[in-house]
Amino acid sequence: NLQNSDRLQLNRQVEVQSLPEGRLELNMHCGDRTVDVWSSEGPMALTEQMKIMPRRELTTHRPIEEPREHRFSPYEFNGGTSVGIAGKDFAVIAADTRLSSGYSILSRNVSKATKLNDGCVIATGGCRTDVITLHKNVNTRIHQYRLAHDDDITCTAVAQMLSNTLYYRRFFPFYAFNIVAGVDAEGKGAVFTYDAIGSFERTMYAAQGSGQKLIIPVLDNLIGYKNREQEKPELSVEETVEIVKDSYITAGERNIYTGDQVEIFVITKSGVEKILFDLKKD
Repeated sequence: NLQNSDRLQLNRQVEVQSLPEGRLELNMHCGDRTVDVWSSEGPMALTEQMKIMPRRELTTHRPIEEPREHRFSPYEFNGGTSVGIAGKDFAVIAADTRLSSGYSILSRNVSKATKLNDGCVIATGGCRTDVITLHKNVNTRIHQYRLAHDDDITCTAVAQMLSNTLYYRRFFPFYAFNIVAGVDAEGKGAVFTYDAIGSFERTMYAAQGSGQKLIIPVLDNLIGYKNREQEKPELSVEETVEIVKDSYITAGERNIYTGDQVEIFVITKSGVEKILFDLKKD
């Protein structure tokens, strides 16, 4: 038996003999000494290079298998689809309630939307822990604004504040994809869509999350009237809500992370109304 400090210079090819219980016997032709190598993973743990490599220094503490890289990701995508549509004097924003991890449904009743004040709502999809933290941070800053100015913050100011918050974390960003909807100071509907590090724009409609690629074509056709010859109609609140429902039904047919229920928020100058709409449960 060799001690840890013993080293043996191999001058010839090594013969390997498999023994029971994953034990390997290395018979070397330079002397009468034999090195026994134990492996929890059996004879295959000894690489072919180690079997035939001549003149290689062998020690008893050398690993007998290739190094393995262990990875850890601080992020997990928990699904969630958000939709926002701006009208003439209203805005509609929605988010589903399914919380997923891989192919598992963790919960069927998790809200991804938060009412910030009577004129603004945020909806977010992504990593659930980051969504909770981000919404808490935004709510805290809105309360601080109210205490400092004795007034509610406007929807456009919330949009800029959220952008600053996301950009502040750009080197370790929130894994959260946001839509902010509300009524601006002029009484017009407003929808703001974001990327992970705070770049945003004001649009007439937006979608974020796992079902984005399925919903955007529907909104392009029904709201944006892309490549349509008909005159673009002015939608009412009821028609907009129906389009949101149809969009989620469409996404739920093909996207496993979208389902169970949709929370729909209708924002007008008189306040925020919440509507629940059931989706398929599978």
